[in-house]
Amino acid sequence: MRHRLKDVAERAGVSVKTVSNVVNGYVHVRPDTRARVMEAIAALDYRPNINARNLRRGRTGIIALAVPELDIPYFAELAKHVVSAAAQHEWTVLIDQTNGDPEQERLVAAGIRDHMIDGLIFSPLALGGADLDAGAKATPMVLLGERVAHGQADHVAIDNVAAARDVTAHLLGSGRRRIAAIGAQDTAEGATARLRLAGYGEALRAAGLGRDDTLVAPAPAWHRAEGAEAMRALLATGARPDAVVCFNDTLALGAMRALHDAGLRVPDDVAVAGFDDIEDGRFSVPTLTTVAPDKVELARIAVDLLAARLASTEGTPPREQTVPHRLIPRESTATAPAS
Repeated sequence: MRHRLKDVAERAGVSVKTVSNVVNGYVHVRPDTRARVMEAIAALDYRPNINARNLRRGRTGIIALAVPELDIPYFAELAKHVVSAAAQHEWTVLIDQTNGDPEQERLVAAGIRDHMIDGLIFSPLALGGADLDAGAKATPMVLLGERVAHGQADHVAIDNVAAARDVTAHLLGSGRRRIAAIGAQDTAEGATARLRLAGYGEALRAAGLGRDDTLVAPAPAWHRAEGAEAMRALLATGARPDAVVCFNDTLALGAMRALHDAGLRVPDDVAVAGFDDIEDGRFSVPTLTTVAPDKVELARIAVDLLAARLASTEGTPPREQTVPHRLIPRESTATAPAS
């Protein structure tokens, strides 16, 4: 039998209101009274009815996380951390995949599930500022990744320009000079790619090198197959790079496969680096040098921003948070280029 607040109150010899104050962390309860209530809770194995509590507060206790692709390891790992962070607020997370489709993203931003979610953590690819602003007015929202326009929603991201600059400088520091980039995108969805390309170019210029556009390979999607295809295209030009910056780790894993198939050694012939620090890169052969965003911190900040937005009784300006990143050198860039 599930015990109720009334049962705890009777066992502890206090009012139902006092038990409610203890359960909800109200500080102005006498220590001896709190102790009696806690003993009664333990004896009866009482568990609060979270659904009832949320309904009294006008909340469902459910938030949504909407990302482009769940089979991209970065988003799968991020989703895990969001679920963990949300558990600290006793929230359930509904996970949605948009595939970067404008109509699907528009439905998510417009709050298609606003009858069942309290707020949204959203990584959009296709939407412009007007759609995002309209959604933020309807449903509390935190944006991840590259913001299309300043507007109504809170926003969390890493500094992609600085991150790409750091990893390119790492390759330059090992003596590499013909450094390619894989993952360029010139579509509206390619904001992250453009920032990483900018950081790559800044590092080359700082080293006194111009950007060679023949060493910049596009990738319409950031999957292993596209990384392999882009690497094969670079090699086919005959102007072989001695290093390559891939704009995510799955592109880098595909590029390393293409280099292996071409009889080239990583890192002796071509060094390879990626972004995101996915688990696969720690077990690849060779292990993959990468830029590691603090995914745990990113998830925590996003959830805390959403919690603050839900708790606020007055409109507050949108907040911008930059999450730290770090370069993790591994075997794929460990050796200087062959002479």
